[in-house]
Amino acid sequence: MQLQEPSLSDGPELWRMARDSRVLDVNSPYSYTLWCRDFADTSVVARDAGGPCGFITGYVRPSRPDTFFVWQVAVDHDHRGQGLARRMLDHLTDRLAPRGHRFMEATVTPDNTASTAMFESFARDRGCEVARSPLFGAEHFPDGGHEPEVLFRIGPITDAN
Repeated sequence: MQLQEPSLSDGPELWRMARDSRVLDVNSPYSYTLWCRDFADTSVVARDAGGPCGFITGYVRPSRPDTFFVWQVAVDHDHRGQGLARRMLDHLTDRLAPRGHRFMEATVTPDNTASTAMFESFARDRGCEVARSPLFGAEHFPDGGHEPEVLFRIGPITDAN
C-alpha cells in the first residue's frame, strides 16, 4: 500500500469512492479533479496494485494558517476495517505538522460513529485535545436534507508521530 499526494488522474477515482461510500456528500467529478490539482499537498491517496483505494482531501484554512481542515475521508469497500483511514490521517499529519500546521479540524455528523472514533483515537494517540462545537445546523443546508455538522478541533499537534 502506497500513501502519496493525489495526481490529476486520480480525480475520477476520488469521485467514484465518494459516490460509492453512500455517506459522503458527493461533489462533481470536476471538483475532485480540481482538488487533485490545487490541494494535492494537503490531501492523500492510498494505492494498492489496482489503483486508488482510499483518500483524504483537505486544505489549510486561509484565516488560520496553523490549521488544516480534513474535508472528506473515503475508503473503498474492500479495504474497510483495516485501519486505512487512520493510516492516511497519520500520513497526512506527519507531512503537514512540520510545516507549522499544529491543528486539525474536521466536521462530523452526530450519527457518524466511525469518523468520531477515528478522530478521537487519533487525538488520544497523539496526546492532543479534542474540542467539539456545533458548526452547521440543519438550517444551513437547503431543503433540510442534511444532518448538523459538529466541528472537531484537534491539537496542538507538536510533531510527527
